[in-house]
Parts: sequence; C-alpha cells; structure tokens
Amino acid sequence: MVNSLPKPTLEISEAKTKAIKENILTPRFYTTDFETTAKLDLSAQETELQAMLAEMRADYNRHHFVRDETFDRSWDNLTGEARQAFIDYLERSCVSEFSGFLLFKELSRKLKNRSPVLGEMFNLMARDEARHAGFLNKAMGDFGTTIDLAYLTKNRVYTFFPIEWVIYTVYLSEKIGYWRYIIIYRHLEKHPENQFYPLFRYFESWCQDENRHGDIFKALLRSQPKLWQTWQSRLWSRFFLLTVFATHTLTVHERANFYRVLGLNETEFDTEVIRKTNETAARAFPSVLDTENPEFFRRLRRCSDLNLQMSQIDGSSQPKWLKALRKLPFQLRIVGHLLRIYLLKPIDAEALKGTVR
Repeated sequence: MVNSLPKPTLEISEAKTKAIKENILTPRFYTTDFETTAKLDLSAQETELQAMLAEMRADYNRHHFVRDETFDRSWDNLTGEARQAFIDYLERSCVSEFSGFLLFKELSRKLKNRSPVLGEMFNLMARDEARHAGFLNKAMGDFGTTIDLAYLTKNRVYTFFPIEWVIYTVYLSEKIGYWRYIIIYRHLEKHPENQFYPLFRYFESWCQDENRHGDIFKALLRSQPKLWQTWQSRLWSRFFLLTVFATHTLTVHERANFYRVLGLNETEFDTEVIRKTNETAARAFPSVLDTENPEFFRRLRRCSDLNLQMSQIDGSSQPKWLKALRKLPFQLRIVGHLLRIYLLKPIDAEALKGTVR
C-alpha cells in the first residue's frame, strides 16, 4: 500500500504561489476514463507485464530515498537568480511527481477488482511517485519553502485525457525524465565540483524508477494495436513527441541559470535529452520525429526565444488584457514553428525495428 506523503512543515506562502500558477508549462493534474482502462486487453504483453510487476514488487529503491547527514547544513551559499532557478526546478519537479502519484493512485483504486494486474501495477507506481514528491518537498524545505500538497490537490483543475493519450504522454514523461536525471548524474560524476546539493547523488537510482515506469507504459502501448498499427497512431505519436519536446525546450531555457550552476550548457543539455528520448521512443512508437533535420532544433530554439520575450511581457506592470494582446503575435509564431516541425518528414520507427531484428 502507498503511505501518505509526509506533511510539509511550512504552509504554501503567497510568495510561492507563483511557482505553481497555471500556464502552458505548468505540470497538470489528469484524470481518465477508468471504465475503458479496465477493459484493456493486455494479453499481447502479459509476459512482459508480469516480469515488470515482479520488479516493482521487489522494490529495489525502498531504502534509497532517505536523507543522510549531508543535508544537515545551511544552503545560503546558493544565492540570487541561480537559487531561485533551482527552487523553481524543485517546485516544478515536485508538482509533476505528485501529479503522477494522484493519477496512478486513482487508477489503482478503480482497477483493483476489475483488472488486478493493472491495479497492483498502478499502486506500486504511485508508491514510487509519492516517494519522489515527498523527497523533493523536503529538499525545498532546505531552501525555505514547501508545497502544501493537500491544498494543491483540492485547488487544482483536473484535465481529462482518454486512456490512449495517458499511455502516450506518461510513457514519454517517464522516458524523458530518465534521460534528464541520468545525463545530469553522469555529468556531475565527471564534475563533482558542480554538485552543489546532495539531491543529485540520488539521481542514478531515481532515474531507474522512471525507466521502469516507462517500460510498463511501453508494454501497455504495444498491447493495444490501435496505438501503434494505424495511420492515426503515427500522427498521434509525432504530436505527443513534439508537445513534450517543445515543453522541455521552453522550460530548460527559462531555467538556464540552474543548468549553468551545474556546469551544463542549457541548449546542449536540451538537445541531448531530446535526441535520446526520441531514439528511445522509436522502440515503442510507430513513428518518431527527425531530430537530425536542420529545421528541427532551429525552430525549437526560435520557439524558446519567443517564449522568453513573452516572459518579459509577463514581468511588466501592464494590465492583463494588454499583456495578452501583446503576447498573441508571439504565440501565433510559436504555433507556426511547431506546425512546420510537425510537417517535417518523420522517421518510420516500425521499419527501424524490422532492421534491428
């Protein structure tokens, strides 16, 4: 069973509500069609799912998320924009993990008696997400803030996604999370002088949770022929890849100071994460994006530049209606760039799988 998340020691403050304001880059809370989910035919991937269920039961990381003495000190040495960028990173990551916990926990409750394998699987994934969110919330406490997760649960709008969309998006979320964590971890192994906070030492085992969750959703995807054998599935695969990659690019460049403190170039980090995630997705999706096309990253970077210009408008003291009017041309240009990326010739991932065989 999943234990309750640790109660935060601080209440959410007015100064910090900005960190979880609703915008296009904010992690969202989701719900889905539980009736349809319970009726999913998993027989095509039954062996794979049973193997992964055994791994989840083993709970290899059950003793991993325990704070040690290296956290017991002041962190006032991190100051200014870099400190705020790191706090924003922790807040966004915590909300994202907590969003996953709530979705998985609700799925486990609804499916427990109707689809026992899925019910237990989602329960165990909720356990992992709860640990991650609680650990991140404690890390925020070291920097003078925490998120009242109970308050957040009651005061967030839940977005409905069909289970098919949930499978696509959660798969990508877990796999891109794996690459983010492991790239940062490997970088800091080579450059320990940039490891300014103990949290990063936990990223190797942490990313294995992300990888296992992604593999579970890959099995769910491949168990449903309509998610990878149809022309519609090829369009949806590319759509969700582009959505996740665009969000990643915009977010990374908004928090460039955080990556620079780690000794990472934000653009190079973003490029590597996207390329690795796209390569990984080719093992599950029928079609992926051509990240080697020179237009691909050029247009994503242009979207990031436009987003940063909109952030300057947001920071002004002008009325909301005027800000919205001023941002509209930028938003339309971003949509135009994303549409041009979507229309680039894709890569047939099924053909690649055939070549590997």
